[in-house]
Amino acid sequence: MARTPSNMVPLGSKAPDFQLPEPLTGQVRSLSELKSDQATVIMFICNHCPFVKHVESELIRLASEYQTKGVSFVAINANDAEQYPDDAPDKMAEMAREKGYPFPYLHDETQEVAKAYDAACTPDFYLFNGQLALVYRGQLDDSRPDSGIPVTGRDIRAALDAILAGQPIDDNQRPSLGCNIKWKA
Repeated sequence: MARTPSNMVPLGSKAPDFQLPEPLTGQVRSLSELKSDQATVIMFICNHCPFVKHVESELIRLASEYQTKGVSFVAINANDAEQYPDDAPDKMAEMAREKGYPFPYLHDETQEVAKAYDAACTPDFYLFNGQLALVYRGQLDDSRPDSGIPVTGRDIRAALDAILAGQPIDDNQRPSLGCNIKWKA
């Protein structure tokens, strides 16, 4: 497990568009269909990463809570499923069903979307405003596996609360830390 920080993409960057399959439903989903006029959270996650497993319950809680406030959540798995079969589409569908993900969990087989977002690790988080301009990127909170720090989602919650209140978001943002995305050779 390589501890990899997220790339801190410049604030104000536009969300790259995508059309990706959702293994659970068999539908192809697009950013234009899934985005919100309030805020959109794009998360790069996967099935097997201990960092994702550590925060998974909070991701579900966070999405369930903020979707009622008009925020859209989208999860994308870009790992090489041939080398990491736990991240294959059928396993993604199984995970989404088993955990009751309240957000679409999309498969980026070509890894082009992850590259367009400059995603580096799982989990990796991007928060875009209603115009799809990046206003937050970085960590969920300070908790890591075996850190003893509770998972609260504090950093993303603060950014979401600010955007929903029409307040500026603190630009002092800390990178996420997780397993590196498993790039194809």
